[in-house]
Amino acid sequence: MKRLSDELKSSLSAAKLKALCILNDLPTSGNKSDLVGRLIESGLSKKELGIEDLVEQTIAKASASEELDALQPSLSLEDDDTITPEVEPPKEAIATPVVLSVSDDDILDAEVLDAEFITLDEEVKAPKTQVVKQPTTRSAESPATLLDMIKQPKIAAVFLVVMIIGAGTWYYFNNQLEPFTADNLRYGDDMSYIIEDGDFMASEGFLDLVLDQIETEDDICKLRLIFAGTGGVAITEGDSSQLVSQTSLDRMGAVSAKGGQGMDWLTVEAVSSYDLDSFTLQRHLRSSIPGSNACSDFPASVGGTAELTSTKWTEIRDRATIGTAVDWNLNIEDTYQGNLMTFGVGGLFGELETISPGLSMLLQPVELQELLANSYIDDGASGSSQGWDWRVLGTETRGSTEMWKIVATNQDIQDLCLGSASMTLLVEESNPWATEQTVNVVISGSDSNRQGCSTTSKLLGDYVLPDGELTMSHKFVKTSLSRGSKTLELGLSYDARPQANELSPSDDELTNWGPNGQHMPDDSVLRTHNLEAAIQCFDYFQTSASGAAAALDDNGYVWRAVDQKYDQNTQWNISWIASDDAAGWVTFNMTGSPTQENCQFDKKGTYDETVSYNRDLIPQVLNLSTIENSLLDANRFPSISSNDGVFTSSGVYHQETRIGYLVVVPGSGINSILSNIGDATDGATTVDISREWTDDGWNKQFNLVADATDGRVIGWNYVMNT
Repeated sequence: MKRLSDELKSSLSAAKLKALCILNDLPTSGNKSDLVGRLIESGLSKKELGIEDLVEQTIAKASASEELDALQPSLSLEDDDTITPEVEPPKEAIATPVVLSVSDDDILDAEVLDAEFITLDEEVKAPKTQVVKQPTTRSAESPATLLDMIKQPKIAAVFLVVMIIGAGTWYYFNNQLEPFTADNLRYGDDMSYIIEDGDFMASEGFLDLVLDQIETEDDICKLRLIFAGTGGVAITEGDSSQLVSQTSLDRMGAVSAKGGQGMDWLTVEAVSSYDLDSFTLQRHLRSSIPGSNACSDFPASVGGTAELTSTKWTEIRDRATIGTAVDWNLNIEDTYQGNLMTFGVGGLFGELETISPGLSMLLQPVELQELLANSYIDDGASGSSQGWDWRVLGTETRGSTEMWKIVATNQDIQDLCLGSASMTLLVEESNPWATEQTVNVVISGSDSNRQGCSTTSKLLGDYVLPDGELTMSHKFVKTSLSRGSKTLELGLSYDARPQANELSPSDDELTNWGPNGQHMPDDSVLRTHNLEAAIQCFDYFQTSASGAAAALDDNGYVWRAVDQKYDQNTQWNISWIASDDAAGWVTFNMTGSPTQENCQFDKKGTYDETVSYNRDLIPQVLNLSTIENSLLDANRFPSISSNDGVFTSSGVYHQETRIGYLVVVPGSGINSILSNIGDATDGATTVDISREWTDDGWNKQFNLVADATDGRVIGWNYVMNT
């Protein structure tokens, strides 16, 4: 039998074969057959060696079968690892020569072929090279593989077209945006975003939303903030230290937070941060011309930076907002810092958020579950939630990502004729918040913005809205997203949850002074001169404050009172109202127990604005001493008893602290409006405590408000500036 290398003829020259040996670290000695054999053993393919495997043989007799078996390896299309079943030799000799004819298309030349796209008709009409087939043994058959077929240029072209069409179809169907429902938030979720095109403007009465936090001597009538920067929104993942009141770790992830009555609740803690590195403040001042009330068209501008962090706690069972804290830092001419804490509803939009709590969605990327619930997000889908009407308006592409586009409008603001508020959202399945959010808000009491509004709506707008206008616009665009692992578990109860009897005072603790009392009960022992003692001074003001004394003696009452201590003296500011709606105020100092000498009259005045007299709507309240004792509990309200609070660590008021209360009852004018949209509401009584002082070069203020009907803290505000 001949060697295998003798049967395989390479079309490559000896020089090229030696070059291949050098490249493969093989010896270059020997003749051409030695080189070929050496290269095959090293793993090079026949195609790489240019081996022609075309053999033409003549078989004359059956006795030549041994020679045919020797040739068979060179005819097989199988590789060395393929096992070929043995075939019995033919029973009789084949006398006719067998010629294997191979068409030109079966030979793949070693050159780059240009793909030729042809139609199926052309392929059918193309002439075929005839292959003459002669009978042979079954062991010599070599059917063409798929790879062999694709090597033919025309077949390769057709195959390429099919692949392109197939791949395009797959890409189309796999990149069509699938409808989905909003994903639930998880503990540990965190998204960063950029803030673009920020523009906030407030004028006239709406300025209180901003200037209540910052004191200024300028008579500002319009304020505009232009800002940009970065932001973030995250869900805190609480650890086991937050569950010390629980008997198990089933609520892992929740955070313990205190409510307005100082009780501990399990909550979901959401943190929003804003870093405004581009911040321009434009102030429009009131005209200095005597008799003019015009607002200047030419603002004074100053640049600065601002940082804000807002933390919101939502109780996990009832999903109610327990509280919201805002820590802020403003550097613009002077440096301002502060903390605003509110319990329950409250925020930037003040009373408007009471009417439509959904307005808070404007201030950070929308949580999709909160707005859309479990609605299917698909083209044309729509719904209503949290005062917002929303509709899906197809898709939009950002970069290489296609997202659903949703437009939402605040129906409460529109129906009540208070202005307009809208959001445009781009959302994607993998993100529980809006990936992109554009906000536009206009709130105004101007009749020019209330065309088509009913008379009742206009009256309500006049009652709710201050003079002026508020506008706001900005865009949030996601930059990064990190998902947590455990889904929020809302609607579930937990151990040690505060009970109703812990939150509401008993009937014995409440005083119903409205029908015939002169003032809210005080009974404080923490202050030198309480309100009961102060009222006795009016017996000595029969000449200096005769109107106030007469009103209190004739069924009038005190609707506002403020106690300010100075060393051992106390200054009282008493606001009174008579049964005929006449109202005024008196200030006086107390230097000891109420006597002619110790009750020192200061000054008095009357109120130009109408103050409502209505004893029937004065609510039952806790006395001031009960509220003081509740606030003094450092376990409930640790922030209040501190160097920056109103109480010292020893349980007494800081020297600069003042205390007051306010009674508000709906008057006849308000009742006529409210009766058109519902029942007239009851009155309210609040207790306010404030302090102003200087410490280490900082001017500091602390203001707290509590509900006198149940002792719940409504909120406090701490501000410091250089």
